[in-house]
Amino acid sequence: MCGIFCLLSVSPPQFEPDKTVHEHLKRRGPNLSQELTVTGPCYQCFFSAHVLHMRGLLTPQPVQDNTGNVLEWNGEVFAGLPVTPEENDTVVVSERLSPCSSPSEILSVLSTIRGPWGFVYYQKHGDFLWFGRDFFGRRSLLWKFDADVNALTLTSVAARSSGPDLSAWQEVPAVGVYRIDLRAVFEAGSVTFEVYPWAHGGDDLFSSCRETVLESVPSSCTAVMNQSGLVLASPVCPLNKSIPKSLSEKEIHPNSHWCVKDLEQLLGSKENNDEVKRLIDVLSEAVRRRVQSLPLRAQDSSPPANDQAGVAVLFSGGIDSMILAALADRHIPAHQPIDLLNVAFKLQEPKKQKESAKKHKNLKNKTDGADSQTSSPFDVPDRITGKAGVKELQDLNPDRRWNFVEINVTQEELQKMREERICHLVHPLDTVLDDSIGCAVWFAARGTGFVMEDADQRPFTSSAKVILTGIGADEQLAGYSRHRVRFTKSGHEGLIQELAMELGRISSRNLGRDDRVIGDHGKEARFPYLDEDVVSYLNSLPVWEKADLSLPRGVGEKLLLRLTAKQLGLGQSAVLPKRAMQFGSRIAKMEDRREKASDKCTRLLTG
Repeated sequence: MCGIFCLLSVSPPQFEPDKTVHEHLKRRGPNLSQELTVTGPCYQCFFSAHVLHMRGLLTPQPVQDNTGNVLEWNGEVFAGLPVTPEENDTVVVSERLSPCSSPSEILSVLSTIRGPWGFVYYQKHGDFLWFGRDFFGRRSLLWKFDADVNALTLTSVAARSSGPDLSAWQEVPAVGVYRIDLRAVFEAGSVTFEVYPWAHGGDDLFSSCRETVLESVPSSCTAVMNQSGLVLASPVCPLNKSIPKSLSEKEIHPNSHWCVKDLEQLLGSKENNDEVKRLIDVLSEAVRRRVQSLPLRAQDSSPPANDQAGVAVLFSGGIDSMILAALADRHIPAHQPIDLLNVAFKLQEPKKQKESAKKHKNLKNKTDGADSQTSSPFDVPDRITGKAGVKELQDLNPDRRWNFVEINVTQEELQKMREERICHLVHPLDTVLDDSIGCAVWFAARGTGFVMEDADQRPFTSSAKVILTGIGADEQLAGYSRHRVRFTKSGHEGLIQELAMELGRISSRNLGRDDRVIGDHGKEARFPYLDEDVVSYLNSLPVWEKADLSLPRGVGEKLLLRLTAKQLGLGQSAVLPKRAMQFGSRIAKMEDRREKASDKCTRLLTG
């Protein structure tokens, strides 16, 4: 992974890149930084890349080949192109792109790659600049055009500014890749992006893609579909939209109590069992690719200490993170620990409770069991389920060292780091939800807290460069409450329509933001549930085999995943209801404001 930056000037450059942006990029790529300037007949491209060493031998970027092509690669090749453990995937991609002379050849290379990526590629032959993001948008890429100096900027991460420039940055839509004819820019005096979309299928491919791009195209720029009608081949199979003929809509019993034994009975069905085994196979392989693709250690360097983990999991104790941890346990050497990152925001004591405490401070109420359970202001729901989850994992593999990292955040620290760092990373997103999740993920990924050793707290900071996150499970397996609402109103047909929208908008709702936030610590987010093979398998299944929303909450949503958890040997975590991170960590309660998730967040604008 790395932080990539490109400044295209079609007139003599009159300003230098923002120093704050440069610092953000360096934090993404702390191992090696390099700059390169390419001057054409009527343009100049300034490239700056900052590398986080993740694969093979440490390789500087930008990579310039013998013919003058330049590649900035912020990605991981997990499949599609052969990459040996000794090789660096940036070099492999550069070598594949180097002989390409036509758009169709470049699209063929990019269509082959399986894994997350964002890239900028200068093609010297023909004077073209290519850029874009993978099918799901798992890596961040932003763009901005400064009309005053006639310059286009592409970057992994930006910086929030005030005044009229506040909304200049936009996320590059993950609808395909883009090409700029640099000579044409000089002749026309404006920038035109030629779009090569991902093939999603359907007659409205170009119109829907064009609509998405136009919503965020930088001012003074134009986007057009490529005239040849070329597309990138989709890396996943289409969503199965079949509707059950024999299944009637069942009566919903939201208050029914289900337990782990009920899942065991469902697993007794051979059909369910086959689907579960297949999901375990593809998901396990997705996790393996992500936990074993780690930096190659130099021969003269000392081996890592046995108490230092290379992989961490954003961990709430919920089903998504529990399954990732259980599968990671299969593929990480037994002597290496796995860090489980659990974030909690300090609970604020209600005013009435404070007044009552003052009046009765000398009174011991031994019968109040509920109050006695809360021994810490950081005992938020995710902390409680997280501790329970660790016990399940310890039962699963007692020989593994599971570092349960308790990351506690006060309101003062939250406000300080939001103003200094997080507001820039979340930008250009700006809602209350972006603030809540962005802050929670930033503190969790930092990995600074404590672990318990012999009933004592020991300060601890995670050494893991790879962070597994469960994004993608809810979107594909009907995990959100809105899916149950849609099913109740419109049955399977409505649910399918809702799920069809989810992956299409996940890049703009979650992935770019989370990549910027996690990358700020010099760590890399990896998303096993968004592995192309996992998505293809889940897409191939009819919706009623993935979820049964006629069953109560905590069972029906993500039913296939709950059965998978039971098959893996997990217990009570298999029937925990979905709890959003902003509520489980209690960051949503910390500000004590009545806000909607979609409201503009003034805290991000003012710090």
